[in-house]
Amino acid sequence: MSRIILIVEDELILREVMKDYLLEEGYEVLEAGDGKQALALFQEHEVDLIILDIMLPELDGWSVCKRIRKISNVPIIMLTARSDEDDTLLGFELGADDYVTKPYSPPILLARAKRLLESRLIGEQEEDTLSSSGISIHLPSRSVLVDGEHCSLTHTEIEILVYLMKNKGIIVTREQLITKIWGYDFVGDDRTVSSHIRNLRSKLGEHAKHIVTVVRSGYKFEE
Repeated sequence: MSRIILIVEDELILREVMKDYLLEEGYEVLEAGDGKQALALFQEHEVDLIILDIMLPELDGWSVCKRIRKISNVPIIMLTARSDEDDTLLGFELGADDYVTKPYSPPILLARAKRLLESRLIGEQEEDTLSSSGISIHLPSRSVLVDGEHCSLTHTEIEILVYLMKNKGIIVTREQLITKIWGYDFVGDDRTVSSHIRNLRSKLGEHAKHIVTVVRSGYKFEE
């Protein structure tokens, strides 16, 4: 079954270029020119990934991302004409999984989309449940329970948690996390990792203590 990607971009030419690249790779593509239309399409279809521009009419990308994150952990790549680090961190704090600054290379954007989709597919093919210290992750669905209660995490937050739990008791460096979660071509820095770890801890509540910061090294999951 082909994967469905929702492109949310008000500039028609850019949207068409992205659409062509994705169609050539065999993906099914949905298009939205504004935020309200994007939310409507998301509710009507089983979307596997969203490419979301920030500067949109009707409803901006920040608001769209925030609303979707209340109900879904679908991977989201945000697009922006800005290069301010604070904007990037805000996107991650709202639940974006990746961030691409305009002008961008369509092949690079495609590669990032593929990476997120492949990560999601690997999760769907796994059959085990990962559990430790009151935290349980059903790997095929990437659903997370904390003390038996559903915990709403983004796709990237789940991948970080899975990686740390699979390497329980082992120090994982920030560089390892960047390579594993975002890939070798990631252009961000340690602040991106710190932002996601901070968000993850806030959602885990009292179980945040199991994600330990190792000064000048990285992080590890401890029981």
